[in-house]
Amino acid sequence: MAHLEDIPSGTRERLMELDCPSFPVPAWEPVRDLNSRTVAIISSAGLHTRTDSPFRGGDAHYAPIPDATPDADVLMSHVSVNFDRSAFYQDVNAVLPRRALHTMATAGEIGAVAKTHYSFMGATDPRDMENDARALAAKLHEEGTDTALLVPV
Repeated sequence: MAHLEDIPSGTRERLMELDCPSFPVPAWEPVRDLNSRTVAIISSAGLHTRTDSPFRGGDAHYAPIPDATPDADVLMSHVSVNFDRSAFYQDVNAVLPRRALHTMATAGEIGAVAKTHYSFMGATDPRDMENDARALAAKLHEEGTDTALLVPV
């Protein structure tokens, strides 16, 4: 991961000037024990399955990754030059920690693992992603997934 102080000054200044969107409606719901929740992973690693099209720079959409997808069929097309892919190449769970969720479900720490996880392409302006993010939130709700583990990469 690139640290802000390691990024060239012109790029760093541009990043620091970006607006951070605010949302008028809180995204939180009342506290409930995790052992009754269905958890999906949402990653920003630009992940997709082998049969899906790769992400391109600036893509704002998300890609579904069925939980049953073998690790070898999860690909990464994140395009940032500041992004270190070595952990992903060693173990996909570094950016899509399905194994940990399954361990937690088996131990009764979470209620269930969602049938589908999702990935966005990082290095995309969040304002461009808002419509797709809202659509994904509705989709998660329809699927009975009530908790998202956000994995920023």
